[in-house]
Amino acid sequence: MKVTPLEIPEVLVIEPKVFGDQRGYFLETFQAQRYAEAGIRGRFVQDNMSRSGRGTLRGLHLQHPNSQGKLVSVVEGEVFDVAVDVRVGSPFFGKWVSVNLSARDHRQMYIPPGFAHGFCVTSEQALFAYKCTELYRPECEMGVRWNDPALAIPWPVAQPTISAKDQGFPPLAQIDPARLPRWQA
Repeated sequence: MKVTPLEIPEVLVIEPKVFGDQRGYFLETFQAQRYAEAGIRGRFVQDNMSRSGRGTLRGLHLQHPNSQGKLVSVVEGEVFDVAVDVRVGSPFFGKWVSVNLSARDHRQMYIPPGFAHGFCVTSEQALFAYKCTELYRPECEMGVRWNDPALAIPWPVAQPTISAKDQGFPPLAQIDPARLPRWQA
């Protein structure tokens, strides 16, 4: 597998080896030892999946305390995937990275704890899968406004389909820093 750090070096793009022939293909979507050697440490404790239609935007979500690291991939379709560093004290605080993930290329993105995460579906449908390093805890759930002007994320749709809850998240600058995760050098 090939692992590439993004502009925020803790966020990684993973390109697994795909073995194909006339029958189709095979790939490992996770192998603990190999992923740990690539810098993806932490125990995954929950797997999630969502199906969404074109133009659906989910995010920007985070959980704190009990911040979740996520290993995300697309099983069907394609998405524009975003990670925003919200770790107070980080040299990348308020910066974001993005990658297009699709079922065609089988790439994954690892988003460490302390990041807000979101994605927008760019295909007719997308089946989005992710592993989490912490259990979902509704009392710890929070988020950042998807269209925060200070972040200026170039989402691929102007008028996404978005939940009322996601629409109601505040911009990052309006979140009390005491509520956000801290950067650990």
